[in-house]
Amino acid sequence: MSLPAGFTPDPERDLVLTREIDVPPAALWKAWTEPERVQQWFTPRPWTTPECEIDLRPGGIFRTVMRGPDGEEGDGTGCYLEIVPHERLVWTSAMSPGFRPNPPEDLAFTAIISIEAIDSGTRYTVVVMHSTVAGARQHEEMGFFDGWGAAIDQLVEHVKSSS
Repeated sequence: MSLPAGFTPDPERDLVLTREIDVPPAALWKAWTEPERVQQWFTPRPWTTPECEIDLRPGGIFRTVMRGPDGEEGDGTGCYLEIVPHERLVWTSAMSPGFRPNPPEDLAFTAIISIEAIDSGTRYTVVVMHSTVAGARQHEEMGFFDGWGAAIDQLVEHVKSSS
């Protein structure tokens, strides 16, 4: 797995989802780094992602707006911490662009998106780190595994349909 050197997920505070998927790593990278592609798969249906803004550099913005079927919206603005092309993206909701701390929020997290080439395609791993055990449990109870799992399915569907 293409995680940062020396990093080991904390089973109490980190949520980890790994899948082996039959799409090439380069296609996954594009789906994560091009705003118009992110909008096609990022939010589990029936929600949509009408807006996405990416400045792909450490300190750059990663922002999505998620819209529910009844018009409710959630704006997620974060900051990239690390970019290893075609291997890893690390971003956090705890900071805004330029590494400016965001006001405290209950579910601030840091996400590591790992893309690793394997014979059958890609080993895709998501690690979502929380500062507390309670925060990790809250995110899990909100449907982390179902929601991020559905997004992965939509990501694969998008990549296969746009190839």
